[in-house]
Amino acid sequence: MSGKVIAVVQQKGGSGKTTLAVNLAVACLKRGLSVALLDTDPQGSLGRWFMTRRERLGEAGLEFSTSSAWGVSYECEKLKKATDLVIVDTPPKVDADLRPALREADLVLVPVASSHVDLWATEGVLDLAARERKRAWMVLNRARAGTRLGEDVARAASELSAGLAEARLANRVVYAETLGQGLGAAEAGRGAAADEVAALTDEVLRLLAG
Repeated sequence: MSGKVIAVVQQKGGSGKTTLAVNLAVACLKRGLSVALLDTDPQGSLGRWFMTRRERLGEAGLEFSTSSAWGVSYECEKLKKATDLVIVDTPPKVDADLRPALREADLVLVPVASSHVDLWATEGVLDLAARERKRAWMVLNRARAGTRLGEDVARAASELSAGLAEARLANRVVYAETLGQGLGAAEAGRGAAADEVAALTDEVLRLLAG
């Protein structure tokens, strides 16, 4: 059976797409799933993480590939045959280049970082996903306790016909530290970040199975 594809999309840079992608990948690896990462962002952050991981561990434990926007379909088809899960990190923009990744996706995740600018930036992404008849799920990233952003995102999700993940990733240093080490937060030992990633992974896998 072919693997599933998750596309991580957001038109605003710095929203935490790569953080979300690598932490989901590592968490799924720890659960015994085979995972491939596909980097379509010219900035190449996911590729740098992968190479750092190889240097640190000797073996990354997952597949990795890069692609231009129009090579996404071919790469996804190839990677789906070899792995349970393909996670696609996309460029921070909304235009025709994003459509191939959306078309291949079984699940679209839209990280929303801790600002209303990020929230506003989701509208174009969600509209494009809707045109491709894909329902997107917004994920709060770098969430800060005691702010109204969560309420505003929930309201926006309902208005824009998007889902909102119950699990969220808080604003924790460990996410940036482990990213720079080629690791996921779940590999840094037990703690709040590992629990957050586990909860999000549970939710994502339920959505893929649904």
